[in-house]
Amino acid sequence: MAEDDRGLHYDQEANIDDAIRAQERAIEKEVATTQALISDRLDFSVLEEQYSSDEAYLLKVRELRTKYTDFRKTRGDGNCFFRAFGFRYLEQLLEDSAECKKFKQRATQCKDDLISLGYSQFTVGDFHDYFMEVLEKVENHCTVEELLEIFRDQANSDYLVVYLRLFVSAYLQKEHEFFSCFMEDGKMVSDFCSQEVEPMNRESDHIHIAALTKMVEVPIRVVYMDRMGTTLTTHDFLDDAPPKIVLLYRPGHYDILYF
Repeated sequence: MAEDDRGLHYDQEANIDDAIRAQERAIEKEVATTQALISDRLDFSVLEEQYSSDEAYLLKVRELRTKYTDFRKTRGDGNCFFRAFGFRYLEQLLEDSAECKKFKQRATQCKDDLISLGYSQFTVGDFHDYFMEVLEKVENHCTVEELLEIFRDQANSDYLVVYLRLFVSAYLQKEHEFFSCFMEDGKMVSDFCSQEVEPMNRESDHIHIAALTKMVEVPIRVVYMDRMGTTLTTHDFLDDAPPKIVLLYRPGHYDILYF
């Protein structure tokens, strides 16, 4: 904690993170028209180059190398958590037919839950139908390249993201008694869903991940890379099982890690 010339206190590390985040957002906005929604698998040298003048981050990139093989970038548009989860999970389902069948059942149940909550068939029908269409392709063993093509098409990819957002909204509202304890300022769970979960380009945090993890029963590990401490920190959702999906979190952004 430092003090400026007006005697006001501020958190220097937090301010640095905010500056980095603002810079990254500006870069992401500039390249949004050319950067893929989901990248190819990349070596960590990409991150080493990005943080070449920042020893704090370089230490953590080097640590990533010791634990993970490579990573994929996602576009930083506020939907990166859902897009990263969606692609990585469906990529895994290409090799797990039994799990794919279970997930299809959950996706159908999500539609039923939403309608029981008062959503109209018209509101959710198109998103559900396209989501199921993509799951059919996964169940029929499309290639990773074909899946990438779907996720790199803005309209198609956004349809998948919308339905995953509805997954979270449905679960939060079904379990509103539990999740109401985590609402700030006495906000209703339904209001939180309509304002922070369902709209596109709204960033995701702990509550979004917890709800999606419980809804689809897929253990997720989030690896945090920021300026706090000298080593990476992790948080496991469904910590009674080894993670199936690992996401890299940098302030305001999620990418996909492979191990």
